[in-house]
Amino acid sequence: MRAHEAGALHGDLGSRGPAWLRNPEDVNALVPQLWPRTVVRTESGSLEIGGVSVADLAADYGTPAYLLDEDDLRARCRDFAAAFGEADVYYAGKSFICKAVVRVIDEEGLFLDVCSGGELAVALAAGFPPERIGFHGNNKSESELRRALEAGVGRIIVDSFHEIARLTALATELNKRPGVLVRVTVGVEAHTHEFIATAHEDQKFGFSLAGGAAFAAAAQIIDEGVLDLRGLHSHIGSQIFDTSGFEVAARRILELQAQIRDARGVELPELDLGGGFGIAYTTQDDPSTPGDLAKRINKIVESECELASLRKPHLSIEPGRAIVGPSVFTLYEVGTVKDVDGIRTYVSVDGGMSDNIRTALYDASYSATMANRRSDAEPMLARVVGKHCESGDIVVKDEFLPSDVQPGDLIAVPGTGAYCRSMASNYNHVPRPPVVAVRDGAARVIVRRETEDDLLALDVG
Repeated sequence: MRAHEAGALHGDLGSRGPAWLRNPEDVNALVPQLWPRTVVRTESGSLEIGGVSVADLAADYGTPAYLLDEDDLRARCRDFAAAFGEADVYYAGKSFICKAVVRVIDEEGLFLDVCSGGELAVALAAGFPPERIGFHGNNKSESELRRALEAGVGRIIVDSFHEIARLTALATELNKRPGVLVRVTVGVEAHTHEFIATAHEDQKFGFSLAGGAAFAAAAQIIDEGVLDLRGLHSHIGSQIFDTSGFEVAARRILELQAQIRDARGVELPELDLGGGFGIAYTTQDDPSTPGDLAKRINKIVESECELASLRKPHLSIEPGRAIVGPSVFTLYEVGTVKDVDGIRTYVSVDGGMSDNIRTALYDASYSATMANRRSDAEPMLARVVGKHCESGDIVVKDEFLPSDVQPGDLIAVPGTGAYCRSMASNYNHVPRPPVVAVRDGAARVIVRRETEDDLLALDVG
């Protein structure tokens, strides 16, 4: 059978939905693990975040809008910091970065990883301490590396021999000795989407462990003596629920560390095991707590260090989306409701793939709920879609919504804090939504809504 030209998302016809999706007893109920901590449904039926009604937020700031629960974000920062103790916990700038969030990360004592000059510029503009920044990327430019050196970035994660040569030349010119980690491709495939699994051999990141490139890179840095090799870095992927992959990765990377010690007489003091911990997008997701993750990962590192006769290195961890992802939901307004010949009901909202490309890009699943009122109508299996001229413009593939959903209703989609605003586009020349932070009954815009004037300002015509 020929695949549907619009992709599997469009070709998946039918009204039953996925096997895991159950008809809810109460279509108004909120599943706690999907929502930021201060989100509740009030007696009036409207959702409330940080003590503010979403109906009021929609009236004040418009839709679509990303709504950030600042207390939830801070609590997640503290949970990871407390769980991992002396380890350095890095916030993933690529998941979502703006000056206000960077300041929160700083105030909560976390570290920050960036992977472009633009992300570094935001961090520095927000006053984040450069010594607590790690700089990732497989193709950092000379200008990006120069800026990192001049700013005093704490760790640069080197990713290729060309980068080592480029950074060595710049460090010599500027009389700097930057701390670096060698990113190692350990050959572990995380149980995740192939586009976000990053430690198998056939991909662009890191130095191959199996092929000997990782040892050669570390040895070159040590022998040349210009860069300060602090340790090794491994990252096996993203949206990971199973820690077994970290066990294999830790064993292999610590075996390399022992090999470096034996061959060069240097026992590296640091180890970054990455992270990419999963979050709940739907009821089928069951993420671990930071405490459970820390307990398992520390046990893995201690055990593997003992086997390799190594002192336990200072650990760094990168939770990824697990910090900001659950702290945000996107609020939309319904524009049309269309029943297609009993096959499916399409609920069209005023955003779409320009504010959340992940459903189309990764076949990601999301949840949704009516946000402005309570309904006594029977649940109806629906597909929440956007306003773009694209059949694959799907926000939520399958979700039970009240069967009386109508134009003007508000729909909230949780779990959109990571990789939604940061991957947003102006497809169809739609301006990107604002990010509104809410705390203690007050709301403030931390990233303003784009306007048509913003779009036209770039068009020099």
